[in-house]
Amino acid sequence: MAGYQSEAQLEEGLVKRLIGLGYAPVTLPDMAAMRENLRLQLGKHNGVTLSDSEFAKVINHLDKGNVFDKAKTLRGRMQLTRDDGTPLYLRFMNTQEWCQNEYQVTTQVTVTGHHKTRFDVTLLVNGLPLVQIELKRRGMELKEAFNQINRYQRHSYWAENGLFQYVQIFVISNGVNTKYYANNRKQDFKQTFFWAEEDNTLITQLDAFADAFLEKCHVSKMISKYIVLHESHKILMVLRPYQYYAVEAIDARVKAGRKNGYIWHTTGSGKTLTSFKAAQVLIENPKVDKVVFVVDRADLDYQTTKEFNHFSDGSVDGTDNTKALVGQLGGDTKLIVTTIQKLNTAITRDRYEGVLEGVKDQRVVFIFDECHRSQFGETHKRIVSFFSKAQMFGFTGTPIFADNAVGKQTTKDLFTQCLHKYVITDAIADDNVLKFSIEYWGKLKRKDGSLIDEDVPSINVKEFYDSPERIEGVVDWIIQNHDRKTHNKQFSAMLCVSSVDALIEYYEAFKRKRDAGEHHLRVATIFTYGPNEADPDADGLIGDPDLNVADLPVDVHKRDRLESFVADYNAMYQTSETVKDSKGFYTYYNHLSKRLKDRDTEAALDKDRLDILLVVNMFLTGFDAKKLNTLYVDKNLKYHGLIQAFSRTNRILGQVKSQGNVVCFRNLKPATDDAITLFSNKEAIEEILIAPYEDYLTQFNEAVELLRSVAPDPESVNELKSEDDKLAFVKAFRNLMRLKNVLRSFTEYDEGDLVLSAQEFEDYSSKYQDIGDAVKTDKPDDGASILNEVDFELELIHRDEINVAYILALLSEALAGEDSLDPKIRDASKAKKKSVFDLLGSERQLRSKRELIEKFIEQYMPTVTGETTIESAFDAFWNAERSKATVELCEVEGLKPDAFAALIEEYHFSGKVPLQRNVVEALEKKPTILERKSAVSRVIDKLLKLVSTFDEGLG
Repeated sequence: MAGYQSEAQLEEGLVKRLIGLGYAPVTLPDMAAMRENLRLQLGKHNGVTLSDSEFAKVINHLDKGNVFDKAKTLRGRMQLTRDDGTPLYLRFMNTQEWCQNEYQVTTQVTVTGHHKTRFDVTLLVNGLPLVQIELKRRGMELKEAFNQINRYQRHSYWAENGLFQYVQIFVISNGVNTKYYANNRKQDFKQTFFWAEEDNTLITQLDAFADAFLEKCHVSKMISKYIVLHESHKILMVLRPYQYYAVEAIDARVKAGRKNGYIWHTTGSGKTLTSFKAAQVLIENPKVDKVVFVVDRADLDYQTTKEFNHFSDGSVDGTDNTKALVGQLGGDTKLIVTTIQKLNTAITRDRYEGVLEGVKDQRVVFIFDECHRSQFGETHKRIVSFFSKAQMFGFTGTPIFADNAVGKQTTKDLFTQCLHKYVITDAIADDNVLKFSIEYWGKLKRKDGSLIDEDVPSINVKEFYDSPERIEGVVDWIIQNHDRKTHNKQFSAMLCVSSVDALIEYYEAFKRKRDAGEHHLRVATIFTYGPNEADPDADGLIGDPDLNVADLPVDVHKRDRLESFVADYNAMYQTSETVKDSKGFYTYYNHLSKRLKDRDTEAALDKDRLDILLVVNMFLTGFDAKKLNTLYVDKNLKYHGLIQAFSRTNRILGQVKSQGNVVCFRNLKPATDDAITLFSNKEAIEEILIAPYEDYLTQFNEAVELLRSVAPDPESVNELKSEDDKLAFVKAFRNLMRLKNVLRSFTEYDEGDLVLSAQEFEDYSSKYQDIGDAVKTDKPDDGASILNEVDFELELIHRDEINVAYILALLSEALAGEDSLDPKIRDASKAKKKSVFDLLGSERQLRSKRELIEKFIEQYMPTVTGETTIESAFDAFWNAERSKATVELCEVEGLKPDAFAALIEEYHFSGKVPLQRNVVEALEKKPTILERKSAVSRVIDKLLKLVSTFDEGLG
């Protein structure tokens, strides 16, 4: 007798559970029986009895098309002409009241296609097989079930009228691990998901999964509401649990009233799909008049509209200009995608007021993409003021908290409450995004090997970073290592740099080396430019009177430089792009975007690939391309900007793309550590304690008095002669601007409260702008040059793999300073310590280890002295605790220590649960036949718990 549950026993237990959940058992040995059952169930659901000829027409209707076509058929109705000539609109599934359907469970249905196959457990809704469950016995690899379903896809699901092509959701389980996924034959095993509770606690055991996911109403709801038909790729997609809970939370919020809210889902976890489904659910609410999806840049408008239309062809009318947006707002369009800039223009221009009069008091729900960017500022208040029934929801992977706020407002200030959280540690642990592998290259050191402190204000660090010699060294490094990072150019990369000037230097270095035959990388670039840049030749010196302006280089203006780079692009791909006007600029942007994203498709050709996209800021947020796996960084990033940029690399794609590669040519490790810490902590502080409005108003009015003491009115600024007087004016007005920006963030802000009129403020501002460049303020100069001292050779500073172990180590290190004499350092350490414990409570992989880790932090860390590192002390502590737990387990269960150690070693090697006979042999005293099963099961459970606690999830 086997000491483990067989597949047949697993199936029997599942069927009993499903019957307990309300499924009616039915025996359907073959497809003939299934068709007859379908006739009865469809008749029952529609309240009719179908004759042989009528049902033949139904079968013929159901047999048409592929899986995607049949998903549409399932959700539609069939116009059936009955034998007596009367019409009948036959419904296959009630997707509006999804609990009102007929539910059955059957097993071992035999289908004959290329081969005769039998399916494990099938859930029928109105007689159609909509959920197929494939089981493997405990101890077997879950992927075996996934591969088996793929085999059935090829061999038999299409056979005998193709009824099994109506399956919407597949479930695979080996008892201890259970996952689900949509019926999409092209997807990878990584696109299978565990179900989870709302706090992201995974539900992996089959029985618990059945109770939570396969319950009749829930699984029907998933099929009716949370299967997405991706029109562009003609595939089915199903929401992951965190996406489901986010949409449910927004839907409930709208049904309950008009309170706002925001969703914190880490970058790369499928925000577009979540927001689309939220919008789709909301427009079906009869109490909602319009849903407006708002992005913050025109370059995202095209992409987001395209993504939405991918999910449902023609569902979204993208707005090419403000007039089109106004027409949509004033017309019948229910779902609109637009930019915040066009929305702001629409509600502030008098000429649109008449057209928009009808929508002002309608129930308009706004969904803001990456709301940390788009919603801070005046536009938020204008929307609330203009739309009397506005309700606003924000999506962000990187919220604004107290720690990373630039101004005085956090995401919570504007959206009131976080409705659901799915942070970077959740996503990495679930394999829903890739982990990051980060390298830091380029120590700032002298030629004699000594290090140069970048924080010394008297040296010109910017000159070093922008020096052509250094940039050439970085380009050489990329040329030498790019193939390794991108798996021989299977993937693309981005290089982000600090400025347009640096970008031009980089581009020309790549081009120069390509022309010299040093590489064959395809490099393209895009950047924005000012329409009226300063002319470097306008320096006040007397020029050559014989010089003809036509003889000047055509690339003096950065726009001309970009145009020449686009000409290189055209030559490389035989295209005809231009950036001579705004329309051409965004057409070129869209072509770059499409070129990178099209590498995701099976039809992609190597001749169309782009190896490196060179940018300053564009493409670093909101852009997703699965075939982009590497980011080269030569600019300073921090907090949300850093996470957003790094996350361009972490989209899941097959087995080859195992991680997102980030190569930093500056030492961004402290900034990376801070960002990962902040956005892993679900209890991050969301409120900034600021003084009341009246206090800032008083400060502003006092600052006006100080300004007038320097310059009583704007014209008097002209009379300021000395540099000191001009400097005093610049400082006074700068302080005034700062205070006004703070005041504007308050909802009670009123221009009339200020003792300085708006016109006078603007007049002072003009004087300030003109005089500012001519005045030496308290800003330090660029500092001394270090170019002659510095060694430009790149050197690896540090390499990190961002996983749970990294985050834990990072937070542990943050506890330094607990015993500092400086109270500020002690307070900071206390706050960081709290974040450690918050993370231990929220991170699933750490929950089983929480007590031990807290014990280490509280009892052992204070004793770490001398040259002992935190890591080595932790390893010693962990090994000791593991040994102690193993000894206790062996004593309690009467196990031979050596034999039990062998069981653990074998489990680590094979991944399979120990056989019953091996467990019995490890026992000091052999149990009786009646005791054997419970004793073996108890030992195996404790072994798995020991391994889970001490060996898994540490990195």
